[in-house]
Amino acid sequence: MLFMCHQMALEHESKTKSDKSSSSGSSSPAVQSTTHATGQMRDANVPIIWVLGGPGCGKGTQCEKIVAKYNFSHFSTGDLLRDEVASGSEKGKELQDMMKKGILVANETVLKLLEAAMVKALNGTVGYLIDGYPREPAQGPEFEKFIAPVDIILYFECSNETLVARILKRASESATVRADDNEETLKTRIATFRENTEKILVQYPTQLRRINAERAPADIFADVEKAIDELLATKGKK
Repeated sequence: MLFMCHQMALEHESKTKSDKSSSSGSSSPAVQSTTHATGQMRDANVPIIWVLGGPGCGKGTQCEKIVAKYNFSHFSTGDLLRDEVASGSEKGKELQDMMKKGILVANETVLKLLEAAMVKALNGTVGYLIDGYPREPAQGPEFEKFIAPVDIILYFECSNETLVARILKRASESATVRADDNEETLKTRIATFRENTEKILVQYPTQLRRINAERAPADIFADVEKAIDELLATKGKK
């Protein structure tokens, strides 16, 4: 549970004074580069897809298929933050210290890291998959203001029962069991996810693509392909 809380803390908008501490110290190269890159993504005309779905919906499998077929770049804000910490940069040390103290990382910091990664991949990518972001209703508009508008949202829909069953099955087959992979905690995680996600989705009625994720991965991917092919056509990429 502690790891989950740290991960969630990393990916949520800060309501604390961490804004000040995040900007006052020395920035890592990744964060520094975004101060000069803001606006570059907006002019790039590269497709941007947000990928959302509850824990156990299978979006990780679908992202792998998308990357393999379409050569999209796949980014998770949690991974980017952990990579920054692992780099040993000054910014990474700040983030690690905030994690240990349970302080939420400012969304601006998350977006700077994300934009830096997107700009770095720009010349070699067909599009972007932003996995698990936004997590809160306010984060979507901030992404679009700071980076670029989202083109479509792939939302993988599953019933609560299916999500719980899949995660418990995964846990039973894994050598390492997460402390939060128990039915009671899962139901709480899923309820929180649904409350936030519905508030996010209602803001993007024209971009939203709801996909039935109760089916076999190949059947799900057929719908994913249709959505992405249509997007690429509108972008003049196909």
